[in-house]
Amino acid sequence: MGYVRVASRLLRYLPLTALLLMAIPSSYAQKVDLSGRYQCAQAKMHGKVIPCNAAPLILKNDGRFELRGWEGSYLVNGEWVELSDSLIKAKARIEPGHKIVLRYYGKHGLVEMTYVRRVAELGKTALS
Repeated sequence: MGYVRVASRLLRYLPLTALLLMAIPSSYAQKVDLSGRYQCAQAKMHGKVIPCNAAPLILKNDGRFELRGWEGSYLVNGEWVELSDSLIKAKARIEPGHKIVLRYYGKHGLVEMTYVRRVAELGKTALS
């Protein structure tokens, strides 16, 4: 008789359990791979767009980056790439078209650098 009582109680909570499982949002987390070499396409200083010949931004597969001698780690957080080392942290915005826009305050005031990922070699179909 004890098993019947336990089974009837479990069956009573089964619809509630099913409803809760359907109500919990399932996460469709997608790992964004931004690794590659990004060339500086343009810079904006004092509101003027100028051509850019700065060093490339390199995002490695292991979560490390290199930029003009600055090395550290990066983390993709939504539409932002967070660059950091032991002392400095910066955020760059991810834009459509394989672009990363880094804003920082330099000796000329607010500077906005736009980096674009390019195809590195002929014969490769993936972006580098």
